[in-house]
Amino acid sequence: MNAPTLAVALIVKNEEKHLAACLDTVKGWVDEIIILDSGSSDRTEEIARQYTDKFHVNIEWPGFGAQRRLAQSYITSDYVLWLDADEQVTPELKQQIQQAVQENKDNCVYKIDRLSTAFGKQIKHSGWSPDWVTRLYKTQDTQYNQALVHENVEIPSSHKVIELKGKLLHNTFDELNQYTRKTAMYMKSWADQHEGKKKSSLFSAISHAFFRFIKMYFIKLGFLDGRHGLLLAILSANTTFTRYADLWLRDYQKIKNKK
Repeated sequence: MNAPTLAVALIVKNEEKHLAACLDTVKGWVDEIIILDSGSSDRTEEIARQYTDKFHVNIEWPGFGAQRRLAQSYITSDYVLWLDADEQVTPELKQQIQQAVQENKDNCVYKIDRLSTAFGKQIKHSGWSPDWVTRLYKTQDTQYNQALVHENVEIPSSHKVIELKGKLLHNTFDELNQYTRKTAMYMKSWADQHEGKKKSSLFSAISHAFFRFIKMYFIKLGFLDGRHGLLLAILSANTTFTRYADLWLRDYQKIKNKK
């Protein structure tokens, strides 16, 4: 029997800063690299083509889940390992992934623990660690759901979830304006996804933001991350407030337009 094959898949846009470092950690030991770009204006394509000829473009953004499903349709390998451009596979994790593919067990999906860095510091509390994400599975077994944002792999009820050892290094934000640009898209997608399904009010926006701060900074021990933990708790509370305030304003505009 032929050995099972492994693909790495990414969806990207304007990732020239991180993409090469990410792909360097999988170069040479995976069978194919699939990259689906949503309309980069920087050197992303140029860098990507140094690692793979399987570079595709879809500029009609359908949401994160649907974009991942489209990317998966280009995969020919038996297994798929999903990465984001700002992530890197450690040597220990590489060995674990190779072993899982070689064993080729039926009815299994694999989750990986991410260790994230924000503004130059590894965040080991604040609800950021451990951060288990399902990223490795047989291509024919499942795929991502169609959520606009915060998409997840659909895990069949017949499948077992196995934890892999080793870390997936995640380089989130280097600068504050990078954080605000990235979260702006997530906030809009979240509001789009919940519009008409979730009710909100100004009080709800404030209360959700308040409890978000309490959860991250105190319950999830964000204070142990020092100033970075405090900053992340404040930023997360502001993001939560903005999401619910956006829903409230959309409902208000609908009511106003009916009058």
